[in-house]
Amino acid sequence: MSDDAFQITARGPRRHAEAAAAVLDETPATETLTYSILEEDEDHDVWRIDAFPTSEDERAALLEVLAGHPELRVSTEKLADADWLAMALSGLPPVRAGRFFVYGAHDRGLAPASTVNLRIEAGAAFGTGHHGTTVGCLLAFHDLLKAQRFDKVLDVGCGTGVLAIAAARTGSRVAIGTDIDRVSVRIANENATLNNAGARFVHASGLNDQKVRGEAPYDLVFANILAPPLVALSHDIKLALKPGGLAILSGLLRTQERRVLAAYTSKGFRLVRRLHRDAWATLVLKRA
Repeated sequence: MSDDAFQITARGPRRHAEAAAAVLDETPATETLTYSILEEDEDHDVWRIDAFPTSEDERAALLEVLAGHPELRVSTEKLADADWLAMALSGLPPVRAGRFFVYGAHDRGLAPASTVNLRIEAGAAFGTGHHGTTVGCLLAFHDLLKAQRFDKVLDVGCGTGVLAIAAARTGSRVAIGTDIDRVSVRIANENATLNNAGARFVHASGLNDQKVRGEAPYDLVFANILAPPLVALSHDIKLALKPGGLAILSGLLRTQERRVLAAYTSKGFRLVRRLHRDAWATLVLKRA
């Protein structure tokens, strides 16, 4: 595509926005699309999808999906010729999720002394801590840490590495993350260095890596990805966990909970807890 960057926004009632987001997740041409969905106006039931296509094909597929939901008002904005991702991140406030405080370089002076402070620089990777799925994972992890510690932790689809780094910073002896995107792996390893965390990250599809298999079984597996790969990886995640091990799953919409939960309960998992933030869901499951 050209070097121009675009933001495509769709606004409308929640049920239509969630329906469109579900189609985006199921459509092969948009399954890697970077987008968010959030509530913009509670009183008037206005929800918003913000999407950032990275190719002409992805942009065309996105617009085609949105055209199938005429209740949504769609607008396209050409972003300025600048490092727009860095500019956007510079305006994001730090995030508090339980004992964890996630911040960027622009907010380093705001980190409290009483929290586990995680400096996360996103670059071109997903996972600043602001997204409802990442916050859900950190909150779920915070609650689990009240009762136990996790010696070995795996983060599938690590993005910036924030979840594995959080595990390493709270006592996990082994904290490994994987991602299919080499840039994300590089950024995650850089973030681990920034945080003096003993987490390490490898380029791999799912759990298919010798280093990942070599450390199994794990006490805890994070998988903050999308609903279809969560379902596809249910058997592999079970095999990676020790009996009684826990999985924190996110990246799915509330409307996709039933499908994901069914895939895991059929493998012997039991639901421990669910968390909702905006339109997103996080599931905590225990392996039999």
